[in-house]
Amino acid sequence: MRKKQQRLSAAFLYTSAIIALFLLPFAIVKRSFKDWIIVYLVSIIGNSWADRYLVSKGYLKYQIRPFKKKFKIHLPFDYVHYPLMLLYYNQWTLNSKPVGIFLKLFPFIIPQVLIETFAAKKTKLITWKKGWTWYHSAISLVLKFLICRGIIGTIRIINNKELSINTSSEDSK
Repeated sequence: MRKKQQRLSAAFLYTSAIIALFLLPFAIVKRSFKDWIIVYLVSIIGNSWADRYLVSKGYLKYQIRPFKKKFKIHLPFDYVHYPLMLLYYNQWTLNSKPVGIFLKLFPFIIPQVLIETFAAKKTKLITWKKGWTWYHSAISLVLKFLICRGIIGTIRIINNKELSINTSSEDSK
């Protein structure tokens, strides 16, 4: 039974990674390409640093993961799933006010926390240790989403509230 559970967990992991990889170009290849590349890279850097820290301190453990011998972090989540969620969140909140930015977190955070909680309790994809619980995951996701949204907001302010491309027809002449 244990082997069957491991196969199902791995199948879920790889299937979700393939779906996310398929959706990724649709999130990045838009008119504001530079903005979305920045969001993608910031999310990869921030999440992989946070994940490395939490794994090294023993709060999280990933027993089923690609490249097990080289990486202790969860590559599909850190490099595909999380950046994809963050891209869609940033696109959805592009012109939102602070209250809207905060409220629009929940359609992204709640499903992710539910999936992670299920994975922690029913599979070997993730193991929570040292008192880590679902609300630690929720708080860390909220903070990471808001920090990244703040970074892209700051870049847009520096860019005079424009997307990182010229959109007027005069600029293209």
